[in-house]
Amino acid sequence: MGMVKEGYGGTRRRRGPPDFMLWGGPGATDRGLPLEASSSKPKQSLIDSALRTLEAGSGGIAALAAAMQDGLGRPFASAVDLIRAANGRVVVSGMGKSGHVGHKIAATLASTGTPAFFVHPAEASHGDLGMITRDDVILALSWSGETAELKNLIDYSRRFRIGLIAVTAEADSALGRAADVVLALPSTREACPHNLAPTASSLMQLALGDALAIALLESRGFTAADFHDLHPGGRLGAALTFVRDLMHGGGAMPLVRLGAPMSEALIEMSAKGFGCVGIIEAQALVGIITDGDLRRHMRADLLDQRVEQVMTRGPNTVRPDQLASEALEYLNAMKRTVLFVVEGTTPVGIVHMHDLLRAGVA
Repeated sequence: MGMVKEGYGGTRRRRGPPDFMLWGGPGATDRGLPLEASSSKPKQSLIDSALRTLEAGSGGIAALAAAMQDGLGRPFASAVDLIRAANGRVVVSGMGKSGHVGHKIAATLASTGTPAFFVHPAEASHGDLGMITRDDVILALSWSGETAELKNLIDYSRRFRIGLIAVTAEADSALGRAADVVLALPSTREACPHNLAPTASSLMQLALGDALAIALLESRGFTAADFHDLHPGGRLGAALTFVRDLMHGGGAMPLVRLGAPMSEALIEMSAKGFGCVGIIEAQALVGIITDGDLRRHMRADLLDQRVEQVMTRGPNTVRPDQLASEALEYLNAMKRTVLFVVEGTTPVGIVHMHDLLRAGVA
């Protein structure tokens, strides 16, 4: 039973279902009633509504793709060229839902190698115009192209000859007429039954922003390593870590020379704790002995044999400049737990699956 305040002192027990039924615990439903008291069958009308929304969104994206193959393609390429030629940053602005979309576009541009930030159009009129320089390019979003709050931003861009890219459905609007490049979005019906709430139109703006970011990324030759420099945190950052950052090098590597007795190999294998030992000849890795090799060659005279009689030749390896995620893929594909890291044929490290998992690569 829940507890509620009673005046300024003390508490009393509240009648009714326990808190866990009201807030999503075991036995809860959408009405806070026990399971047997509510229908377990989803309402088809809600599913139909979701499908209509998704269809409206996909229809808007399809219309955008068709426009890109028609009249939108040339100004899109001009917008990319304008941004690439700028020495400053992309300043994204928009009001309402267009502003929310603009925040995401700015973040995507920044994380993919195009410096960008968002300026709220209303705040711009109260001093934030000072954040924008002549070296920047403004990317302004307004479905109607008549957003009043954008007027001062537009005027500022014209006064100081700052590049202006308009994302609007109305090319002949105030924003469209003022812009250097107009990315005219095709008309679409919103998912909202009243055709009012920005839904499909917001999705189209977002998709066009993603298209700009990726086109700029590809035109600059932006690599996964570059992405890691800007996104070192989280699972994405871990997946973009290099093998050299996680490998064990130097004396931690289990190595013996070709021709060594198996007794020496077993001592090295046990001392280093990787479940294997690499075999080298003139500094080149020529073989590997694993627990599996030991089991396959287990007999009374095993310790008297030479390592070349037991080893597997041509072991699988990775380079230190490969991504940790690639190393994990190799290990999973080969059903192995360890890989030697080589430069050319010379072993420079060893990486274990546990190293990759601890770093959050999986």
